[in-house]
Amino acid sequence: MLYPSIDNLLEKLDSKYSLVTVSARRAREMKEDSARVPLVEKPKSHKFVGIALEEIVNDQLTKRVPKEGQ
Repeated sequence: MLYPSIDNLLEKLDSKYSLVTVSARRAREMKEDSARVPLVEKPKSHKFVGIALEEIVNDQLTKRVPKEGQ
């Protein structure tokens, strides 16, 4: 069983595309900048993408929507 489940993740974001985009961007951030620490305490995953997904399910990471004209 995967944690967090896809059903729980899709309750937080509007689509699978958004989920992939947000988690990949955050994982890349953590990988490239070792000073960035996970937003969750004691993550269950040891991989960056898994940690990013845990951050999403815990409402610590969300999608930014640009305003009109940006």
